[in-house]
Amino acid sequence: MTSLSLLPVTILTGFLGSGKTTLINYLLNHNQNEKILIIENEFGAVNLDSGLLKKDANIEIVEMTNGCICCSVQGELAEALYQLHQKRLDGLVQFDRLIIETTGLADPAPILQTFFIDELIRATIQLDAVITLVDSEHILQQLDEHRVASSQIGFADRIILTKTDRITAEQKPDILARINQINNKALIFEAFNGQIPKAEWLDIHAFDLNDELELNKGFFVIDTSKQLKADFKPFSTAIIKQSWNDDICSYVFEAGELDLKKIGTFTEQLIEQHGNDMLRYKGVLAIKDQPQRLIVQGVHKVVGFDYGAPWENPNERISRFVIISRKLPFDELKQAFMQTVST
Repeated sequence: MTSLSLLPVTILTGFLGSGKTTLINYLLNHNQNEKILIIENEFGAVNLDSGLLKKDANIEIVEMTNGCICCSVQGELAEALYQLHQKRLDGLVQFDRLIIETTGLADPAPILQTFFIDELIRATIQLDAVITLVDSEHILQQLDEHRVASSQIGFADRIILTKTDRITAEQKPDILARINQINNKALIFEAFNGQIPKAEWLDIHAFDLNDELELNKGFFVIDTSKQLKADFKPFSTAIIKQSWNDDICSYVFEAGELDLKKIGTFTEQLIEQHGNDMLRYKGVLAIKDQPQRLIVQGVHKVVGFDYGAPWENPNERISRFVIISRKLPFDELKQAFMQTVST
């Protein structure tokens, strides 16, 4: 079989009207050196967004209009990726990257599971990141009224704020606080009319089993037209306290060196009992008598393990495990996690 390089794929999600099409159009207008395949979907018999996207010789629109791309037509997504792979093998198409734009009412979970579970897709396509667009003007109302809006934020590796020109300076801290409560792992950027450098949301390698695990210690937004802002009150590193009715929040477990067998049992039981509620989770763990970091990363009940880079400083051997999930019995789980510490 002819060898092909892994095709990077970005999942672009966000509630209705958040600006996904505007962002893609900006990318296409300022990214002339790459061929991009876009898979997009909307509810109904007619795909309206495909008429909004500007087409040229480097763009192919794959329309799937008989249901939501990430629920009822999950099989169709896999079939589209199979066909894409075969066309690449036959030399009929050549693309440098794939962008999957979900409908604004979609939960990204089934799409992610497709990339984890399917052997052929996993061997030929590299899942890069989940990018979530947030409509600053309407996000607080959307979070109050639509459960999927918090799911989209919870799955994100990067969050892009749009329409910030339509909110006041006083409103922004409340919006950032709400987002960080749901997901304190994703970096937050601002886009103006879809204008944001592609380096801020493409080729992030968020799903590589590496040892990067950065937590937002406070509210901050990377405004790509200005400077980094970081002048808000920081979070605790134990658990992001809930002040709203969102059923998704971030949990952080932290300890020293762990016993490999015990943390394996803890992780197995955690996934079995609560996997359906855990949107994303990642751990960088220090294992007793193991010089390398143990990396754990998963979506719901699909999880991967690998050893990463060695610990360079013995004093830095701190185990951290981050879970973005619907409500969990945190105190109970924290106690169980601490029992995995090597004696």
